[in-house]
Amino acid sequence: MAHKALKIGVVGGTGYAGVELLRLLAQHPHCELKVITSRQEAGTPVAVMFPNLRGRIDLAFSAPSDAALKQCEVVFFATPNGVAMQQAGMLVDAGVRVIDIAADFRIKDIATWEKWYGTKHACPELVAEAVYGLPEVNRESIRRARIVANPGCYPTAVQLGFLPLIKHAMVDLEHLIADAKSGVSGAGRKAEVHTLFCEASDNFKAYGVTGHRHHPEILQGLNLMAGRDVRLTFVPHLTPIIRGIHATLYARLQCNSRDSVDLQQLYERHYANEPFVDVLPAGSHPDTRSVRGSNLCRIAVHRPHGGDVAVVLSVIDNLTKGAAGQAVQNMNLMCGLPETSGLEQIALVP
Repeated sequence: MAHKALKIGVVGGTGYAGVELLRLLAQHPHCELKVITSRQEAGTPVAVMFPNLRGRIDLAFSAPSDAALKQCEVVFFATPNGVAMQQAGMLVDAGVRVIDIAADFRIKDIATWEKWYGTKHACPELVAEAVYGLPEVNRESIRRARIVANPGCYPTAVQLGFLPLIKHAMVDLEHLIADAKSGVSGAGRKAEVHTLFCEASDNFKAYGVTGHRHHPEILQGLNLMAGRDVRLTFVPHLTPIIRGIHATLYARLQCNSRDSVDLQQLYERHYANEPFVDVLPAGSHPDTRSVRGSNLCRIAVHRPHGGDVAVVLSVIDNLTKGAAGQAVQNMNLMCGLPETSGLEQIALVP
């Protein structure tokens, strides 16, 4: 079936998730970029800031304009937290489909969101309508959505890793552990001491152990999967790589499933029809470079020594399946396009 080109607007195209989104949209067969906004860089050609887009995007950054964005069919917000909630209501009312790559609409409990993001929510009435954009869980709701809250990078890797175990009631939900590592690009394209080359290179550290804003987002998703409250210990780490997330997940198997469950078969069956989840052969150890620049989540499941603990290894590119790629996947679903359109790139190795 032929599809007409969608008119696309991108708000805030100067960060790492923003340029990844532009890379994907520039080669999408059913998209036409109409507006790319940046207050600070207005007037600068996009290809001057990002030479990788020379010959692919001829637009210049423009100052945000409600009128210009209302002429688009889909608008992505690749902005810091707290920006999309200021404009999303106006766009949705104008019939524009909105996808927020930041966190403004991810957490349903407004008080919890305000606690973790440190500001008053400007558009709480739209939070209830927003669909959480994890296609492997909410595909049909995403198809009907006017506004999608694109998941965070850690939450994507962790939820996809735990999903089969929780949905099939295989594990103790009181003692889940997610030990996750992220590349430095997850901190964004801004000047901060902890992401300087001399600070982040040749170094490895945990952070946010007493609390991280992705923890309530992950919990919200796992609770919905389980139909009850679960308990999760989540520890993020910063690794000296540019892009990639590796989540090592631990869950104790329920007594009644320890002898009968084939975890490899469970995962293969659960994700058999998912275009962007790749369950690796038994005994595999996925690495972050195997997904670099792709929209894939690669998963391996282990049961060390045949014991009662399941260990799941889940890897994604934090900028692609963890941000921009998943946003394009959601756009495809919202607009009736083939879900894999524009997202079939092979990962970059080395």
